[in-house]
Amino acid sequence: MDPVTHFLTGACLGRAGFNRKTAYATLAMTLAAEAPDLDVVGAFRGPVAGFQHHRGITHTFIAAPVIALVTVIVVWLIHKARGKPTKAPIRWQLLWCFALIADLSHLLLDFTNNYGIRPFFPFNPRWYSWDIVFIIEPLLLVALLLALVMPWLFGLADREIGAKRVQFRGRGWAIGALVFVALLYAVRNAEHAHALSLVRNTGVTSAPILRVAAEPEPINPFLWHAVIETPDYYQSATVHTRSDQVETDSEGDVFYKPPVTMATLAAKCSWLGRVYLDWASWPVVEDKGPITPPGYNIDPPNQDWHTVQFRDLRFDYPIFSQKPSESVLSGWVYVGPQQEIEGMFMSGKEQK
Repeated sequence: MDPVTHFLTGACLGRAGFNRKTAYATLAMTLAAEAPDLDVVGAFRGPVAGFQHHRGITHTFIAAPVIALVTVIVVWLIHKARGKPTKAPIRWQLLWCFALIADLSHLLLDFTNNYGIRPFFPFNPRWYSWDIVFIIEPLLLVALLLALVMPWLFGLADREIGAKRVQFRGRGWAIGALVFVALLYAVRNAEHAHALSLVRNTGVTSAPILRVAAEPEPINPFLWHAVIETPDYYQSATVHTRSDQVETDSEGDVFYKPPVTMATLAAKCSWLGRVYLDWASWPVVEDKGPITPPGYNIDPPNQDWHTVQFRDLRFDYPIFSQKPSESVLSGWVYVGPQQEIEGMFMSGKEQK
């Protein structure tokens, strides 16, 4: 999920009652809820390095206790820098337990979207994803934000009328927001299963269906982007689970599997190719010929080079683009005439 959702989740967890057990509980849980995303520092080594380490070791069960400990150390440093006693006692062991819970909430939220995580890495490199929530879900953001803002607004009103200050204001709002998140997950999980069932049983295609995926759309839990694989082609569809409708075009929504060429084989063996194919669950590798990747301000390939595109059909949402060449989370590799790798590109940048 996006960083704001993680921060807000940690803050709501702290406000839900953990802050009554020890000082700094809300601070520790807010920091720990976002701490796993510190793996973004890998992007300083280039886009492929950043992609390789994104949701890597920091998003695992084995790292969670360590991240919780580091968070507590940061809170201890903040406490020492303040140089003031706290109104409530500080229970450092409890803080570590609470930070661990917040860290695990990060793994849970990231597991719910279709990018996935590798929670058992390095012992098991497999990616797991629930595929029920879009990577940015406005409904979650609004619910969590209201749970923090509304108590503050009511506190301002109380001070205006001279009412007694409440020490742990907002517990009910925080619990309510977390309950809303759980209910939204339950609804989305049921509608996800419904979408998969509709695609499999409504005769979307006459060809044998090898597998189906239903990818979440933001806000609307009754709208899904489906991807279907047959022996010869992929087909996309829009699924409306409320009305039990599957919308697809047998011509415009069909993408035939690209042929395997010497260039695509070489690109798959490149650093970008290995990392991408390790992550992607619906990969498409296509030889585009000597073209410059769309949207890149880079030198064009030589005429005897091949530009190979890597993309994952999970992210070919109509809301992003109607052109497969502009698919989000796509990678590009320049392959020379002797199948040598001449360049690798992701996220608008070249891997040096």
